Amino acid sequence: MTFISDQLSQYCENHTSDESSLLAELHRDTFTNVLAPRMLSGHLQGKLLSFFSKMIQPSAILEIGTYTGYSALCLAEGLKSNGILHTIDINEELETRIRKFLNASSHAENITLHIGNALQIIPTLVETFELVFMDADKENYSAYYDLIIDKLPHGAIIIADNVLWSGKILDHKELAKDNDTKELDAFNKKVHDDPRVENILLPIRDGLMVVRKL
Repeated sequence: MTFISDQLSQYCENHTSDESSLLAELHRDTFTNVLAPRMLSGHLQGKLLSFFSKMIQPSAILEIGTYTGYSALCLAEGLKSNGILHTIDINEELETRIRKFLNASSHAENITLHIGNALQIIPTLVETFELVFMDADKENYSAYYDLIIDKLPHGAIIIADNVLWSGKILDHKELAKDNDTKELDAFNKKVHDDPRVENILLPIRDGLMVVRKL
């Protein structure tokens, strides 16, 4: 589902600060060689993630769902000089490609890639995360949220991608038959009703849920 026309999207990109040459190369490589390249955060969303990170200037970031590493590189731009970004992906087939681009970044020493099940890896991490980006298996969004929310400090931000799910969350048939749609709708309601946070759901790309810990 497209929320604005391709022409308007292109206009927005044309009037947004350029992505780095490394990000542009990663974008081209993903669309040429990787299945489902639409999963890439891309120029506009990547710049937004970079802005959030630069405004917060976190010491620790958690990313759940690395894909090919575009969003991790954007998030790392705002890290403090001695900060750490933990990024987790379950797809071991992408590991070599991810590491190639992460290692080419000036933030390489600040990024730790984990390949495996995020539900098992997150409890082993000891950092206090000030920024979290979720872009992984949608059926586990609520489980990821429950794992991290009580460990986040006041003012920490969670950003969850794809929460409008191409508009399927308004489709009663999809809600009845598709588990991802059902779980995303439940996640959106869970966040909205949680007294520990405040939130805004933005119709950017496929929907971004932005959550601030009170």
